[in-house]
Amino acid sequence: MQLQSHAPSGATLLISLLALPQLTSAFYLPGVAPTSYKQDDAVPLYVNAIRPVGDADSVLHSVLSWDYYHPTFQFCAPEGGGQPVGESLGSILFGDRIKTSAFELKMKHNETCKKQCEVTYGKNAAQFVNQQIQEGVSLNWLVDGLPAGQKTIDVLSDTEFTNPGFLLGEQLDDGRIKFNNHYDIVIEYHEVNGNNGQYRVVGVIVQPESRKYTGEIGPDTCNTAPDIVELSETGDTKVRFTYSVYWIESTTAWATRWDKYLHVYDPKIQWFSLINSSVIVIFLVLTVMSVLVRALKKDIARYNRLDQINLDDLSGTSVLEDGVQEDSGWKLVHGDVFRNPSHPLLLSVFLGNGTQLFVMAGFTIAFALLGFLSPSNRGSLGTIMVLLYTVLGFVGGYTSARMYKSLHGEKWKLNIILTPLLVPGIVFAVFFLLDLFLWAEESSGAVPFTTMLVLIFIWFLISVPLSFAGSWLAFRAPAIEPPVRTNQIPRQIPPVTTYLKPIPSMLLVGLLPFGAIFVELYFIMTSIWFSRIYYMFGFLFLCYGLMIITCAAVTVLLVYFLLCAENYNWQWRAFLAAGTSGGYIFLNALIYWVTKLSLSGFAGSVLYIGYSALISFLFFILTGTIGYFASWLFVRKIYSSIKID
Repeated sequence: MQLQSHAPSGATLLISLLALPQLTSAFYLPGVAPTSYKQDDAVPLYVNAIRPVGDADSVLHSVLSWDYYHPTFQFCAPEGGGQPVGESLGSILFGDRIKTSAFELKMKHNETCKKQCEVTYGKNAAQFVNQQIQEGVSLNWLVDGLPAGQKTIDVLSDTEFTNPGFLLGEQLDDGRIKFNNHYDIVIEYHEVNGNNGQYRVVGVIVQPESRKYTGEIGPDTCNTAPDIVELSETGDTKVRFTYSVYWIESTTAWATRWDKYLHVYDPKIQWFSLINSSVIVIFLVLTVMSVLVRALKKDIARYNRLDQINLDDLSGTSVLEDGVQEDSGWKLVHGDVFRNPSHPLLLSVFLGNGTQLFVMAGFTIAFALLGFLSPSNRGSLGTIMVLLYTVLGFVGGYTSARMYKSLHGEKWKLNIILTPLLVPGIVFAVFFLLDLFLWAEESSGAVPFTTMLVLIFIWFLISVPLSFAGSWLAFRAPAIEPPVRTNQIPRQIPPVTTYLKPIPSMLLVGLLPFGAIFVELYFIMTSIWFSRIYYMFGFLFLCYGLMIITCAAVTVLLVYFLLCAENYNWQWRAFLAAGTSGGYIFLNALIYWVTKLSLSGFAGSVLYIGYSALISFLFFILTGTIGYFASWLFVRKIYSSIKID
């Protein structure tokens, strides 16, 4: 396909991924690796994919992105066509398609109304372009790594910031659709301190205009073209593209040039959400601690006192035992609480992959929090996530095999194989199917087939062997023995109250971890679908911690109530109840789809729902793993604290 021909080769990507020292050196903080120019030096302007950003009412009508040199748009290309610029794996996966352009920029050299090219739009092309304008797509350029954008004022905070990208056109109040064919490019620069004659780019603003030219184009023509360009959907329309370049000296330092892009639309909402979640989590944890510590301390003391009475062969034992049985029932299931759950193989595989996701998410957020994933290094977030998940295959294999052995599983070969293949295989299969929709729509967001092959190659070359090595070490290690013996005959489970039944308990437990990240999830979703820069990793780090604590606390509380109700089937209940947070994330995505999106095509809806389901599935495994291990540690702790004959 045409899209594949513009992508870097698979060998190039593989070499770039395996060269870890070179890769890690690219994760620079803003202000570490500046590029200086002399006067009249060429400053490259690169073009990126054309992406939807929503209409004037902040409603998104499409999730499809397009190659800048898509034949229907007919933008002016340099001689020989736009050539791809080297991109990282994360940049490709997130839809960047950066290429050279026909714009000629020279440091401190102004240009006025410079002609680029003249093209003719047929009626079919006009219909397509007008539809994209109505759906609110934006052009994305890069100058010295900075995205070209437009100055915007946030009405809530009354602050000015630069919004990356600028509109392809605009639908006027009278219903006419204007097409922007002239660009005023304003570039801010400053002189390097102590190095005269060296300049650096610190800001890029583009003001698009629609100007219908009738005669020859000269330096003053752009200011004397009052009519707008409208692409006719019934005939041919000739359009001439022009641009002007203005260099303005600025006091902005190179190290802080990204500050104008990193805008929080309403920081009060995030702070309020964080404080609210913190209060809820503190209240929840204190409640759980007070209930469990007081109840367990009392229970353990009474159980141990009862055992001591039995040992001393004193009278009155049966009365106390009956009292204990009526008061609390978690000791009554000590002979069944570590009974192997159903489908231990699937549970262990999920736990291994969940641990892998947990460690990967923690490291990624920590790296981003420390500033190593600079927005100037495009795709660094996606690249580090893929690399971390690949390298952490050892952790996933070890955890899965260790838990499977403790559950007395017998299909150890199948466990070794499924741990690195099942969950990644599901993710890759869904991702590939969704990519087929992008290929069918000729969207630039489609990941090239060569990149898919590279992902498979890295998966089987690095992740799978590391997972096998972790599983091999785990199976060689001694099994984790339970603190109490398991009876041969299972105990009958009495009926439970409504809130302890599977579905009600899952809905209750999964809601609280989701509530801890709900607001931050909204900003992340907006960043993904509306092509905005997300950088509030400090908030994300705190929300991630709150989510972990909440998930662990409510799952432990559920397991305690289950054991008191003499229900010893806690393993899958703990995993599924905590994992229900992923279901709430998918439900939230559907509500977001209804309220914030107005996707016009079937492919766009399938892509949005598919990617949302994929994210929710991974979150289900992540939170389920957190809930399981918190409950596992809790159960081992309480049953190792009592004396069992």
